[in-house]
Amino acid sequence: MDGVNMGIGARLKEARIANDISFEELQDTTKIQKRYLVAIEEENFSVLPGKFYAKAFIKEYAIAVGLDPNELMEEYKEDIPSPEEDTTTQYTRIQRSRKDNMPTKSSAIFSFIPTLTVVILVIGILFLAWWFTTKNDAKDEEAPIEQNEGEFYRSENSNPNTGNVDENGENETEEESNEDPPDAGDNTEENEEDPELSIVVTEEGQVPRPQSELELTNVGEELILEFIATQDVWLDVDNADGQKFYGAIVTANEPVELDLTGETRILLNIGNTPGLTVKINGVELEYPVDPTLRGADHQRLWLNVVESNE
Repeated sequence: MDGVNMGIGARLKEARIANDISFEELQDTTKIQKRYLVAIEEENFSVLPGKFYAKAFIKEYAIAVGLDPNELMEEYKEDIPSPEEDTTTQYTRIQRSRKDNMPTKSSAIFSFIPTLTVVILVIGILFLAWWFTTKNDAKDEEAPIEQNEGEFYRSENSNPNTGNVDENGENETEEESNEDPPDAGDNTEENEEDPELSIVVTEEGQVPRPQSELELTNVGEELILEFIATQDVWLDVDNADGQKFYGAIVTANEPVELDLTGETRILLNIGNTPGLTVKINGVELEYPVDPTLRGADHQRLWLNVVESNE
């Protein structure tokens, strides 16, 4: 069949059949669900989770069947949905929905803020006035020194230098009665903090679709991964045995947190790296390949947990 006259879906299907690759094998290789692969061959892009993923999934498909993704995308650029249009539509719909759902609540909160500020200010002024009054009253209640004909007298208990009386009737000085404080240096080791998590890139992947290796040291007792998206991002999280912990879209402003304590090798398959921040035990992960580079918007990261030698 003439490749110029066939659509991009037919072109990908032809390459898959020519390489004798089934949908199941293609799903295992690309980590893309079978129904999305079928939709791509039928050019039914509305089935995909978003127009951005049409471009990302087609690239994955092309690489898996031996086609050059860049040449393919350039040849059929007019037939592939634009991700910018989809992103704008989604954000407009989300913002309008949030605005319509909470207008009354927002207005009530903002109208209450000035009143609350005035109340706090008045309470602060009353507290300061009470504190100064109490302090002055305490000074006035201090016992004055007795005075008689120009001489000053103090009671026996008022002598600051009075110490304990020894067996000869002499007073011990204050310095002799004081004992040295216990050595506080014994608790130095107890106050040492645990070392912070360290993330080191051991192998940097190459574009397009780079796959990199990273080492995690000083992980501690728990391994918590947090994913924070500024726009919808497709995310797969698997271990080395193929067990899937997550495989869906991370939506904007709805973080995903996974407890992967005990796992030693973890694969992150991220479909839109510029839109996703990854934190490991609270430490932000820096992508090995700059997400803004062409072909680096889709990255795979292997996280290898290394036990501490301590």
